[in-house]
Amino acid sequence: MFQDGLFKGKRILITGGGTGLGKGMAEKFLSLGADLYICGRRKSVCEETAKELMDKYGGSVKAFGVDIRDAQAVDDMVEEIFKDGPLTDLVNNAAGNFISRTEDLSPRGFDAIANIVMHGTFYVTQAVGKRWIQGGHPGSVISIVVTWVKNGGPFVVPSAMSKSAIHTMTMSLATEWGRYGIRLNAIGPGEIPTEGMSKRLNPGEQPGERSARINPMGRCGRMEELQNLATFLLSDGSPWLTGQSIMMDGAGHMATGGNFYELRNWSDDDWKQARDRIEAQNKKDKAQRGG
Repeated sequence: MFQDGLFKGKRILITGGGTGLGKGMAEKFLSLGADLYICGRRKSVCEETAKELMDKYGGSVKAFGVDIRDAQAVDDMVEEIFKDGPLTDLVNNAAGNFISRTEDLSPRGFDAIANIVMHGTFYVTQAVGKRWIQGGHPGSVISIVVTWVKNGGPFVVPSAMSKSAIHTMTMSLATEWGRYGIRLNAIGPGEIPTEGMSKRLNPGEQPGERSARINPMGRCGRMEELQNLATFLLSDGSPWLTGQSIMMDGAGHMATGGNFYELRNWSDDDWKQARDRIEAQNKKDKAQRGG
């Protein structure tokens, strides 16, 4: 779909780039000639991804271990990256989420999502954007949002609120920073099965099972569809496209809400089983990290 070498000369930072959707986008950008910087809380995972991608495509992928909830750590990372020269693009992909009845949420549970999704995304965007402005560099930002920014997200309220903030940031900074040649857009993908998402949002289900059952197109999303849209938005072929949040979910949110409204039918026992599965997975993940 795209010319070889399309992204030659581009230098792209992808948050949450070691796994899932971030890794998928990284692979596409690298294959088109970009130099990549990927970050995540687990540096070892990002390093493994960097090696895997470079072994496959060549090029340059540099890995950073950073918690984007820490504004100073984010600024230090971006400063280190800019020593190589200015970034051309940023992909805000890092996120966190889990299903819960809102009345059961603790302040800590709410903050766990809001601090990553809303605060972290802003910290990275500001750290990169202010350097673009100071240096007179144009740039482009893609942020991954959700279709729930259009119609709300029952049972994932911290994520819905935080992603709505990113949607608003996208529109706000597109108008504020447009005079500097900086574009911001967002993508709201429907379910594209990844390990992390499936474990905490659809515990006990096969990845993509629910979407395939209820989506108007009878399936869930595919990684290459996200890769292609993200490539188009960062390409030099859409220089007047900015401030937009594009929903790509097979019309799922139009037909069904595209959210977790159906969980209103769950019993107390259903919620207990879901929490138990999520907590068991969290313990497993922590053990694998050596924590």
